[in-house]
Order: sequence, then structure tokens, then C-alpha cells
Amino acid sequence: MRKFSKEIRKVVIKVGSSSITHDNGKINLQKIDELCYEIANLKNRGIDVILVSSGAIAAGRAKLNLKERPRETSDKQAAAAVGQVALTNIYDRSLISYGYNSAQILLTRQIEKDDEMRINAKNTFEKLQGMNAIPIINENDTISTYEIKFGDNDTLSAVIARITEADLLIMLTDIEGLYTDDPRKNSEAKIIREVKDISNVEGMAKETKSNVGTGGMFTKIKAAKLAMEKNIEVVIASGENMKIIRDIVKGEEIGTYFKC
Repeated sequence: MRKFSKEIRKVVIKVGSSSITHDNGKINLQKIDELCYEIANLKNRGIDVILVSSGAIAAGRAKLNLKERPRETSDKQAAAAVGQVALTNIYDRSLISYGYNSAQILLTRQIEKDDEMRINAKNTFEKLQGMNAIPIINENDTISTYEIKFGDNDTLSAVIARITEADLLIMLTDIEGLYTDDPRKNSEAKIIREVKDISNVEGMAKETKSNVGTGGMFTKIKAAKLAMEKNIEVVIASGENMKIIRDIVKGEEIGTYFKC
């Protein structure tokens, strides 16, 4: 069993598009419902949860019957505008069934540079946590430009963990954790269960993109580094089964643990 450096009272959970969509790109309703169940159960235990969820563009693509992921910026922004509504409604229906409300928060990178904006966001998170509401965060794709864009929700999740002073950041992805090489291409690749010095693994990951999302292990390591700078521990694990969340918080040796 793992022993975290401090008691886990606040968790930021990041889910990528691939964790909440089917192979055809459409939203996986069962996976979202399972995720909401795990979040609600953590809240019932007295652990505050903030969710950073990708999937707006994927949801918009499905709703607009687009055959491929949009490539032009304006097409992505339009798909995100449609998809964000659909995605939030799905989360809201599931959370309500477990006794909680959802709160949608869309951010840009300005939150890192603007002190007033950052303080306002932190205050909002704190109020929501006392109001039976789960903050669900995504990048504001519709208005984001290169200068104010996070570019991936891994980075966004680390920034949110820092702002809210979370104890643990969980990033769920489509593989079990950080490997010595890409396990989908190299059968000899071995999973790394614990990282204490992140400089030892910074050069190991390659940047990847899938048909439904952006960001691979490269962005997750960068995000882990951001979190660890503020003494926030990180676990990267597979989002194949959402029950993994309870096991991670319990201290099971799952995925890759970035220990402060």
C-alpha cells in the first residue's frame, strides 16, 4: 500500500476524451455515470473533488454528425460550443442522481497571470465545495487563442490543483501509467510505479495525439512537475475502469505515483 505524504482531503481528477468516449468518438454514458458515482462517493466520505474533463469537442463532433475530429480552429471552437452543453448536461444528470449538482467552469490561461481572476476562481471553488456542487472544468475552447490557451487539460488540471491547494492530482488516461517506453509499440516496456525525482523521467515520454483528444504522457509529466512544485502528489493511471479512483485514494499501488 502507498502512504501519501499527507491526508487526502481535496482531489483534482482529470479525465481525457479517450476515457469517456467510445471508439467511434461518441460519449460513453456508462463511463461518465461510473465516474460521477466515484466522485459522489468521495464527497460522501468528506473528500472535496474537482473534475477537469475533456470531451467537449468530441461531444460536439458527435452531435453535429462530423465524420472526423475538426482541424480548423473555428471548427473546433464551434464543436466545443455545442459539445460543452451536451457534456455538462450528461454530467449534471448523473451527479443529480447521486445527490450532487454540477458547476461548469470554463477557463483560459489568463487565470495564471491575472491575480484578481485567480483569487476569484479560488473563492468560487471554495464556495461550491460547501454547496453540494462538483466543479467541472474545461478550457474555454470557444474563445481561446494561442496566447491564452492551455493546449491540453493535463496542464489545466495541474494549474487548478495549485490554485485550489489540492492534496492529490489524479490523471486518468488510456494506458496504465508511465512506462520505460511506449507499451503499445514495445512489448518489453515496463511500468514505472513510483517517481521521486521527476527530472529522471522528463525525457522519457513522447508527445502523442489521438483521434478524440490531445496530449500524451509528455504533457502529463509536465503537469506532474507543475503540481509537485507545490507539494501536490500525482497519480497517472488508466481510466478504463472508474473504480480505480477509490483504489488510488485508498493507497493501492496503481499506475505511476509521483511522490513529493
